[in-house]
Amino acid sequence: MKKNLLVIEDEHSVAKQLRWGLAKEYDITIASDVDHAKPLLASGAFPVATMDLGLPPYPDSPEQGFALLEGAATFAPHTKVIVITGNAEQTNAVKAISLGAADFCAKPIDLKLLKIILDRTFTIHALEEENRRLQRQACQTGSLCGMLGVSPAMSKVFELLKRAGSTTYPVLITGSTGTGKEMAAKAVHALSARAEKPMVIVNCGAIPENLLESELFGHEKGAFTGAANRQIGKFEQADRGTIFLDEVGELPLAMQVKLLRTIQESTIERLGGKRTLSLDVRVIAATNVNLEDAVTAGTFRGDLFYRLNVVPLHIPDLQQRPEDVLPLAHRFLAEEVESQQRGQMSFSLTALAAMSAHRWPGNVRELQNSIRRALATTVDKVITPADMGMEEMAAERGDQTLFTLKAAREKAEINSVRQALGLSGNNISQAAKLLGVSRPTLHDLLKKHDLKVNC
Repeated sequence: MKKNLLVIEDEHSVAKQLRWGLAKEYDITIASDVDHAKPLLASGAFPVATMDLGLPPYPDSPEQGFALLEGAATFAPHTKVIVITGNAEQTNAVKAISLGAADFCAKPIDLKLLKIILDRTFTIHALEEENRRLQRQACQTGSLCGMLGVSPAMSKVFELLKRAGSTTYPVLITGSTGTGKEMAAKAVHALSARAEKPMVIVNCGAIPENLLESELFGHEKGAFTGAANRQIGKFEQADRGTIFLDEVGELPLAMQVKLLRTIQESTIERLGGKRTLSLDVRVIAATNVNLEDAVTAGTFRGDLFYRLNVVPLHIPDLQQRPEDVLPLAHRFLAEEVESQQRGQMSFSLTALAAMSAHRWPGNVRELQNSIRRALATTVDKVITPADMGMEEMAAERGDQTLFTLKAAREKAEINSVRQALGLSGNNISQAAKLLGVSRPTLHDLLKKHDLKVNC
């Protein structure tokens, strides 16, 4: 389908030239003055618009164009405006950019150049629109690129992920084992302009030291005994995309030197090769050890640490975001039940209480594996703490949470409300529907149990 393009131009001959020259790629609408252009811009139907600064009633002055451009930031904030200006009007072009114009093209118009500018501008708009869609999704569902979190801590992580995705700088993801560092790396890649390019994952701690250089940078035929053919390394496979170096702290010092050189110079040499290859690779690294301590201890190079740590991103432990435990548990149960074809299953009240009380030292991975264990050990439709290996936790919490019928009811209300809020992304209307109550009733329950709603 053709893309919608708004051309704001009062000179009939120029408008006709643009329609003739661009009609093959774009569905063009012409606006000859500000009154005609404003509602079209405000409609949101045009991702991109071209605008001549000289518009009626003062076509020889940029006054009307500047005013429209400045106003468009309010009533058409997502439309990208390309300013059409004369060769001798460099000052006007600079001012237009400062007012929010995406680009400019000089008169007389070079259609080839304008097509390049338009193509690039439409691409930028599409990327920004996708980011806005993901942001809306994160707020509505508490998820981002497969990651789930309704807690304030994860809301901050999601914001950092989106910012990291908008850059090409190296990212260093830190966090305990099982917190989801690889998922965070995949989210950064998915949110970046490289999303359609490959993401290559390397577990630095799982590759024998004598094979690391060949794995990362490749080798030529005959480079060493057993090298019967040329092998393309992980960095080369990730060209124009992203490489994720998991457990980067496990790299030996000799390999750290070579990795540093690759990041600094954006080049590699295959083992046994004579050619230097230029690459365009975005580096994301992850570690569960404190690299600053490793630098002090002399086991990790300080210069490499600073190269990797341009955009730091820390994933908190599950115990630091308790609001996420039950939404995650329900998601994992739904996914596992579907994959194992087990039909409808649910957690018992005591299982919910035990999961809420547990500190989860193994983080999200431990929670997921506990649910898998339950499915492997029970044929019942309701999962109990015993099924998850959490009998002691349930016993410890039993007197506090289920000693009286009143306490049991209150605990059930709190858990149900939290689950509904988690599943609905803190949307009050949707949560009320899930609970089968009215919005005022849900507000009363939130007030009764002093539950906060975060988005």
